[in-house]
Amino acid sequence: MKEIGHYQVGALRLRENPARDSCFRLVQNDSEMHEYERSHPLARRETVHRHMSNEITSLDIAAQCLAEFPDAPWELRLELARQCWDESRHVSALFRRLAELGGAKGEFPISAFEWNVTCALDDLPGRLATQNRTFEAGAMDVVGQLAPAVEAAGDPETAAVLQGILADEVHHVRFANRWIKAFVEQDRRVLLKVAFAVRFLERANAALQSQPGETNAAGRAMDAPSERVPAVNVDDRRLAEFSDDEIAEVLRQAGFRFIGLQAPE
Repeated sequence: MKEIGHYQVGALRLRENPARDSCFRLVQNDSEMHEYERSHPLARRETVHRHMSNEITSLDIAAQCLAEFPDAPWELRLELARQCWDESRHVSALFRRLAELGGAKGEFPISAFEWNVTCALDDLPGRLATQNRTFEAGAMDVVGQLAPAVEAAGDPETAAVLQGILADEVHHVRFANRWIKAFVEQDRRVLLKVAFAVRFLERANAALQSQPGETNAAGRAMDAPSERVPAVNVDDRRLAEFSDDEIAEVLRQAGFRFIGLQAPE
């Protein structure tokens, strides 16, 4: 089997893109993506297409963890296998909705950034910290805002798909939180691996994120990075077993913007 390689972005060593159907065009930077103003006629289709691509990438990452860490605890391997099943259902549901909206796979550029970063890490706690605890927790924030907005815009079908996905994402984040804590209880040095993974992600974001005023492939001016941070989904982060202190820190980084019943004091 051909070994999956790596590539360099400055001093960063990232994982090469995963295989995709020939109809897809993989890009590296947000500025190469098509992201439209919400009122644009293609905005809904591009959003569904992007989420479909992200779910494929989440499936790839969970499956790669199963392949590369065969000695992981059985209960954790079972969680990752169940995540693969969840992500495959998400892809199918989003693909059906994309077709119903008149779209097709590959009509917009896609990114595998989460794979590039997460699968560049060589330990399982670091991957759980990056993919599940960070990327998927961020997806809870995004979808927590997006689903009600889509429904309010008159598209309850897409909103229902997104809400179903959100319910599964809560558990994907929760099992990662539980297993990272279990690993740390067994060996405090795991904290260093988690800290390295978070720092590695920060450096990758800084190297590849678009700059304010830059125009994306759809001709839209890109917002500043701070303006692209979604409101924090406090209720679902609590369900995913983030502590109040952890949520308070995420809120601080997001400028204290939150959705939910009550933010932590």
